[in-house]
Amino acid sequence: MLIDSSAVEHLSRTLLSSPSHGSLLLESKINPNTAYQKQQDTLIVWSEAENYDLALSFQEKAGCDEIWEKICQVQGKDPSVEVTQDLIDESEEERFEEMPETSHLIDLPTCELNKLEEIADLVTSVLSSPIRREKLALALENEGYIKKLLQLFQVCENLENTEGLHHLYEIIRGILFLNKATLFEVMFSDECIMDVVGCLEYDPALAQPKRHREFLTKTAKFKEVIPITDSELRQKIHQTYRVQYIQDIILPTPSVFEENFLSTLTSFIFFNKVEIVSMLQEDEKFLSEVFAQLTDEATDDDKRRELVNFFKEFCAFSQTLQPQNRDAFFKTLAKLGILPALEIVMGMDDLQVRSAATDIFSYLVEFSPSMVREFVMQEAQQSDDDILLINVVIEQMICDTDPELGGAVQLMGLLRTLIDPENMLATANVRKCKGKTEKSEFLNFFYNHCMHVLTAPLLANTSEDKCGKDAVVGSNKSNTICPDNYQTAQLLALILELLTFCVEHHTYHIKNYIMNKDLLRRVLVLMNSKHTFLALCALRFMRRIIGLKDEFYNRYITKGNLFEPVINALLDNGTRYNLLNSAVIELFEFIRVEDIKSLTAHIVENFYKALESIEYVQTFKGLKTKYEQEKDRQNQKLNSVPSILRSNRFRRDARALEEDEEMWFNEDEEEEGEAVVPPIEKSKQEDDFPDSYEKFMETKKAKESEDKENLPKRTSAGGFKFTFSHSASAANGANSTNNKSVAAQTSPASSNGSSSKNINLTTAVTAAKQGSLVGLVDYPDDEEEEEEEETSPRKRPRLGS
Repeated sequence: MLIDSSAVEHLSRTLLSSPSHGSLLLESKINPNTAYQKQQDTLIVWSEAENYDLALSFQEKAGCDEIWEKICQVQGKDPSVEVTQDLIDESEEERFEEMPETSHLIDLPTCELNKLEEIADLVTSVLSSPIRREKLALALENEGYIKKLLQLFQVCENLENTEGLHHLYEIIRGILFLNKATLFEVMFSDECIMDVVGCLEYDPALAQPKRHREFLTKTAKFKEVIPITDSELRQKIHQTYRVQYIQDIILPTPSVFEENFLSTLTSFIFFNKVEIVSMLQEDEKFLSEVFAQLTDEATDDDKRRELVNFFKEFCAFSQTLQPQNRDAFFKTLAKLGILPALEIVMGMDDLQVRSAATDIFSYLVEFSPSMVREFVMQEAQQSDDDILLINVVIEQMICDTDPELGGAVQLMGLLRTLIDPENMLATANVRKCKGKTEKSEFLNFFYNHCMHVLTAPLLANTSEDKCGKDAVVGSNKSNTICPDNYQTAQLLALILELLTFCVEHHTYHIKNYIMNKDLLRRVLVLMNSKHTFLALCALRFMRRIIGLKDEFYNRYITKGNLFEPVINALLDNGTRYNLLNSAVIELFEFIRVEDIKSLTAHIVENFYKALESIEYVQTFKGLKTKYEQEKDRQNQKLNSVPSILRSNRFRRDARALEEDEEMWFNEDEEEEGEAVVPPIEKSKQEDDFPDSYEKFMETKKAKESEDKENLPKRTSAGGFKFTFSHSASAANGANSTNNKSVAAQTSPASSNGSSSKNINLTTAVTAAKQGSLVGLVDYPDDEEEEEEEETSPRKRPRLGS
């Protein structure tokens, strides 16, 4: 749109016309008192009425300047200015504050019954103007007007003057919206506050008045868990409760335009709470008495419930403190023994007490996880594991009776905060730990004293003894969890979420625990759950482990044949395109993309025949391609090595290789809590892979005909099925006559009873013992090599039962 210069008529009118057909779009009179403002050389803005702003935009600066000159000429201003009139803004409000208090005050009508409507209109009309609000507040304060209004309220209520009561509602509500702390001091005093509440009962929009005063005086009872002798503190507590009630219950939710009107009321409540916390904190005798009764065995349950609820509210009030004061507050509570007291009440049968204690514990953990960790580590030196605070928390999580496990979810979040290395101190605490960091010391403590409590439900619900009795041979669900109800599944999902967090953040501590307890095998039993979300949790746990690309984990998975339950779940899922299907495919796709050679070889050698029919994704064909490329690369590398070197390098007997593997699994357990998985061992295991790989391939070709007899049976749907055993002995390489698991390329059990789970190496050894291949000769060079390895101070990781 353009402004035509001829549109200025008699220097007092601007016309806005369309440049295409010259039709009139806007006519605006130039008002001598209107503030016009020029912006960015091509824009003129002004307001013609309340909430009615206009702006003219010009294509060229010259057109804007021409109109601006005409406007300035009408108003008698210099065209060099950018604003023709002084704008009313915050600066005027500031100037108003500097004016004498008695100047320009609003004249209030006399406080009489017949003037209530006039007073209500006045109070309502000033709310849109900050300056007028200030003037009205000052007038109300100077004349003691509020007390006079409340006296009229009593008269109206006695006379049942409904119209007057409705006007008083509007007046008192409007005064609250003036947002002045000095007025609040008068309105919320003991003398006036109940009459203020009474005025607010008579909302004209309601058919019947509310009964807020009856609730505050009769229903709401002030409970003193310990008698409060300080009268000022008692008065402050009463006032804060009532003002909070006015804000939360009586006053309607403010609109977008009113949301700032009550900011001072919020601040009033805030500072009251700060005063209450400070006054209670300074009264050490009071707090000491509270703690004494809370921990006293003679205290009855009702009293203890009130004490815990008091502390819950006390901690909630503390959130209003500044960080420095809040720090002092929680240190005072810690000094008085809040954590030992929580340990007692969290173990009580009363659900309300436990819930309140959990809320208090969450405040403490949020404030200082290190303080809680230091307490539990000191406690462990004097108490049994069963009564440790963290174990009490874990037991409360496990025993949550809520069908939706609301409390368990909250406690799980607190546990995750406590075991999160990100909020642990990186510096060593010399006084406490002889140079150990908080992370090292606490994680050692947690895995020694608490992890067995956390995993107990998981191990109990996936134990062979418990589930094997009901297993049906040949059934697709032979390894089901017991019981497989919704609440148990939810609990196990929470535990798995926490364990997955540990895999991501605890490195060797969780690695040691998984291998010692054969934990992944037990977790994968949950792949058979009828609750898909639980099966996905189990799969996610394995996915995090594989995502670390750690050869220790990879060898553990292949030795235990732990892909079997995952592939069974994929085959059982059939042609359904759902989240489980996608998650399993993504797991194998990750292995393919990241080119994890040991897992690729294991999958292709043992499961490819069952998976080759899956063609809607190229994942499994891609794995086969990767496998063949690696095999060709190894053959080329082997051919490029001179024969004399090659013969030295590949002299190890398959039997010697198996003995090393058996040693790895059968070593005695180390002292509890020590890491047995040093990172430096990884390179050695990676080097072992190509050696055994070539031998196995040679053996595999010679046994091809025998393997055909042991392929997985094709199901009626055209897929393959593997039967999965989750016994720990299979993973440890122990003799297992009851092991029914059949892998695609595993030979029948040999005379020594070696586990059928040890697929790659066991196949090679079994074939050698049956005469299909003659073992290679040992050479002295190899013996010297092995002696050097045995004398190495590095520890081998192992699996414990």
